[in-house]
Amino acid sequence: MAVSRAELGAARDLLAPLGAVIHRHMMGGAILYSDGRIFGAIMGPQGLHVRARGSLAERFAADGSMQVAWTSPKTGQTQVTGCRSLPDAALDDPEAACEWARTALDAGD
Repeated sequence: MAVSRAELGAARDLLAPLGAVIHRHMMGGAILYSDGRIFGAIMGPQGLHVRARGSLAERFAADGSMQVAWTSPKTGQTQVTGCRSLPDAALDDPEAACEWARTALDAGD
């Protein structure tokens, strides 16, 4: 299922304090960029996620973030991504959401 304009608008509103956030549609979702760097994605009903690997992923998990996984309709295999959901406390708090996004950006590639 493709990401809707409403989902993109909600993500932009939530991330407004971060500054200019652009998106590119990809595989039914949208990849999010700030200053030309990928920091997250919107994945349909799974919502807004940020990139987090290694110790950053562990920090996110400690705050209630879930790792993103999806099942391929062709193979039935589950794939785990390097993205994690925003912690619940950040889902309706722009400052908290942007703090998580900045953390993902600072962690780099």
